[in-house]
Amino acid sequence: MKTHTQPVIGVLGGGQLARMLALAGYPLGMRFVFFDPDPNACAGQVGPLISAGYDDTRALDEFMQRVDVVTFDFENVPLSTVRYVQQRRAVYPDPDVLEISQDRLLEKRFFQRLDLPVGPFFPVNSFSELAFGAKSYDFEGFLKTRRMGYDGKGQFRITPGADLKAIWQQAAGQPLVLEKRVGFKREISVISVRDSDGQILQYAITENKHNNGILATSTAPARHSENAQKAQEYARRIATELAYVGVLVVEFFETGEGVLINEMAPRVHNSGHWTIEGAMTSQFENHLRAVCGWPLGMTDSWGYAAMLNWIGSVPDIAHMPKQPHIHHHLYGKQPRPGRKVGHTTITAEGPAHLQQKVVAFAKQLSDSLNAAG
Repeated sequence: MKTHTQPVIGVLGGGQLARMLALAGYPLGMRFVFFDPDPNACAGQVGPLISAGYDDTRALDEFMQRVDVVTFDFENVPLSTVRYVQQRRAVYPDPDVLEISQDRLLEKRFFQRLDLPVGPFFPVNSFSELAFGAKSYDFEGFLKTRRMGYDGKGQFRITPGADLKAIWQQAAGQPLVLEKRVGFKREISVISVRDSDGQILQYAITENKHNNGILATSTAPARHSENAQKAQEYARRIATELAYVGVLVVEFFETGEGVLINEMAPRVHNSGHWTIEGAMTSQFENHLRAVCGWPLGMTDSWGYAAMLNWIGSVPDIAHMPKQPHIHHHLYGKQPRPGRKVGHTTITAEGPAHLQQKVVAFAKQLSDSLNAAG
């Protein structure tokens, strides 16, 4: 879709990703309207927010009247809502993509249909299926809800000593999938952006580390690997098959035998936050360019970057000296355990220099906390 020179972008969801989309779009003359059931959604601090349930058609009608094109900041917006909006406004990515990505089982079968590598998995709809699958995987796996699982939510670790009956009691009543535990060396993500003409650009491969199922740090470019080109090729095949428009992130487990696809995210992604300072065009700007029909921006890296997530709380950065090449982003969210409330990006010319800066920043942060205490 080709929008006018000052498009109004509607965003379903009003979290930090919507907020960062707007901050990337305002310098380009774009305007934004957010839709979120939470009246305190943090994107509302930077633009107009319509707060109503996703099933409120009157509110959705108002939303559509105010925007030219629609995207979303998380993949769990109800599919019925997105299809309703699509009747009157172009929506990118297409709702068909959401239908696949909202269900872990559909997503894995989609990857298999493209002959892409995924780890062993087993649909679970009864305790007997759970018991059979756990035994088949030598009691090494993860039982996950097929829907609404993110940041470690809806996941149950299966081990030889696990109480399967207790796990089943917690998880029963919703569609599930059992994934065999994969022994991997590291997790990487490929951040791609595709426009409506089929052009695909990709950012440097990103290496990710998690803590309790939540992304803790991302570093880019990742350490060199012979699997890099294969991972990028798989991501391009997915984007092409879906006729995708916007930023698409595919997460991989890198093993001794190659890479296995973990999951995809049909939106801008936490592991791409480093691109704000670390790439010629951020993932947020390029997503907006794609959905508005504008030419894509270059995805080359300026150097090396590390992104550190702030989970639950943020440090008192107001009293920390400003250091060159250290950039803080706070989301305007109330601190809460397990909640992403901000991130810091550190940039450098090379990997060794980046490591030095990360260590120095950690020491500075520790000294600041000790002084406050």
